[in-house]
Amino acid sequence: MGPAQTVLTSATGAQVLGRLRNNRRTPILAMLTDGSYLSVIGALQIRVIEAQVTVICVDGTTFTGTYRLATTLTDARRYPAAALVRLYHQRWEHESAYYALRHTIMQGRILRSGDPAGLEQEMSSVLTLYQLLRTVMVDAAESRPGTDPDRCSFSLALHAARDLVIQPRDAPGTITGLVATIGHRILAALLPPRRPRVSTRKVKSPISRYNERLDDGRPDRSRIITDLDITLLPPPPTLPAASRDERPMTAADRRRQHQVLALLHQNPHRPWKARDIAHHLGDVTLNTMYRQLSRWAVSQLIRKIRPGVYTAEPISAALLPSAQRA
Repeated sequence: MGPAQTVLTSATGAQVLGRLRNNRRTPILAMLTDGSYLSVIGALQIRVIEAQVTVICVDGTTFTGTYRLATTLTDARRYPAAALVRLYHQRWEHESAYYALRHTIMQGRILRSGDPAGLEQEMSSVLTLYQLLRTVMVDAAESRPGTDPDRCSFSLALHAARDLVIQPRDAPGTITGLVATIGHRILAALLPPRRPRVSTRKVKSPISRYNERLDDGRPDRSRIITDLDITLLPPPPTLPAASRDERPMTAADRRRQHQVLALLHQNPHRPWKARDIAHHLGDVTLNTMYRQLSRWAVSQLIRKIRPGVYTAEPISAALLPSAQRA
């Protein structure tokens, strides 16, 4: 999650735990007892955790990586740094949420409404159902101390709720009774405990914009993790007074930025797809084009109007190529 996404997510009232780029230099406002430190991104106060994580697998192999996390959970006593680093390992759980929405609830169907108001209403109903079922699952797990909510089956919760709707004679007469019935069915068929695993990220789609990923040192096949060794690292000795991205820009990237800005400002109201911009330039891969456009949108040089689609944004004339200024 980038700095802009962190700020936007926090504005919704949600708490954020995400990874920062190594070239994002954040000021130290205060050192905390667990080795983390308070900092800022824009006007948002965050807490930065720098840690080295060694993953020990069941076959004895080890893999080491360095993590730089930013979180809005600034209370180090209530949320220790080591616990948040371990929590970050579960970040891919959101894929299970997408699967539950797209396949378990929707069964692969697309939304049926044909107008914006109908789509919004349909999406709200699906998301409401999802949140209610997840709440019941967590409440059921918490009623049995030591039970990880990951062991609760979302499919079973959905089927139990559906059965109580289509078989009203068997359903309790109150909402509390309905929730209790679903919870009992969940606890009666708990899944086995999750096994922590590690493997490299793989791209299955040949047209994915992430198909140029480099080897990250992790194993090609999934391996079971037996232990995590977490070492909190001290912050760099010199940090700036304000948060800034110090990613270097090569001459080729600077020239490409000028070309893109000139292209978009020829018709400021035209929405450009990243693929069309890359095709127009001819000397850049689609993967690189996606990354650069996203970065320039965060810097407010251009405007991102929807995923992968950009349009011009008013900028200083000094940023445009000399030929266009003339």
